[in-house]
Amino acid sequence: MKVYLDNGATTKVAPEVVKAMIPYFTEQYGNASSLHGFGQAAKEALDNARAVIAKRINAEPEEIIFTSGGTESNNLAIKGIAYAHKDKGNHIITSKIEHPAVLAACATLEREGFKISYIDVDKEGFVKLGQLEKTITDKTILVTIMHANNEVGTIEPIKEIGEICKKHKVIFHSDAVQSFTKVPIDIKKINVDLVSLSSHKIHGPKGVGALYIRKGIKIKKLADGGGHEFRIRAGTENIPGIVGFAKAVELVKEKDIQHMTKLRDTLIAELLAIPHTQLNGSKKERLCNNVNISFHYIEGESLLMSLDDNGIAVSTGSACSSHSLTPSHVLMALGLKAEIAHGSIRFTLSKYTTEKEINYTIKIVKEVVEKLRKFSPLAR
Repeated sequence: MKVYLDNGATTKVAPEVVKAMIPYFTEQYGNASSLHGFGQAAKEALDNARAVIAKRINAEPEEIIFTSGGTESNNLAIKGIAYAHKDKGNHIITSKIEHPAVLAACATLEREGFKISYIDVDKEGFVKLGQLEKTITDKTILVTIMHANNEVGTIEPIKEIGEICKKHKVIFHSDAVQSFTKVPIDIKKINVDLVSLSSHKIHGPKGVGALYIRKGIKIKKLADGGGHEFRIRAGTENIPGIVGFAKAVELVKEKDIQHMTKLRDTLIAELLAIPHTQLNGSKKERLCNNVNISFHYIEGESLLMSLDDNGIAVSTGSACSSHSLTPSHVLMALGLKAEIAHGSIRFTLSKYTTEKEINYTIKIVKEVVEKLRKFSPLAR
């Protein structure tokens, strides 16, 4: 039996998405900047997709900039704001559990002379709001804190963070790559100025994403070229990918969220029944598809490979850093000891995950954990 439980890394493309994309490879393949019929058909598809993405977060279409994915969106948001507002200050605030794309962008700016502050989180992964507010200075130009963590699934209090930023007149960016369509986002009700989105986490194609930029926010473009995407992101738009992204957004329904939540809770309950295990992240404020468990006395990599031998695909953390032998920076920030962090596995579900697959996974995990502990020097 083959079971894919690494949907936090990427998802399979929905058949309806593939069907929607195909005409824009083979029939309506024009450049959206061209004035002829082929180009105008592509432009119409681009505009329609932009409207779909905007509607999902209650934004205006012209506030949506299409990118190559979450990483580019994060870089455009963080560096674009930093460069555009460096005359006002050089201080940026982020958290210790951000995605590598955010942390790497901040590290680059730090080498260029910007000052970066890294906010702590509590044992469940929630950003410490008091520390955040105290860290803001008159030189602070940007706060960038994710909506939901990609490793442990904790959903951050984005509304409260936004209120703090608004109070101190600081721009607020949030990486919502993991939360988009799984958690409601209404930018008219929360004070968030920029939001990063991605297609391939929600059964859309890889290589496409978007950045919401609130109207009136000054941002510097990172690539020179034509006047694409309201002169903010140069380069011919990936029309098939953008069409697929919009179709994937349209396909997500509340019943999908409920389905994943039910299976998530079953998986958590059964895995925590195994002795010497713990759930990482918040139990209540958690993504509907995320389960992160530490199995004491065994190595996560050994468990991952044993599960893979049984047809079950999982991860030991973020797909962007899973080849690293160092403990997860997220789990370490939550206060886990290195040996416990090393024994952690992330299971991430999708709307296609079945009850049969979850039951099979529970059975195999219990068998493999028992087997590995018998041979583990850590368990003696």
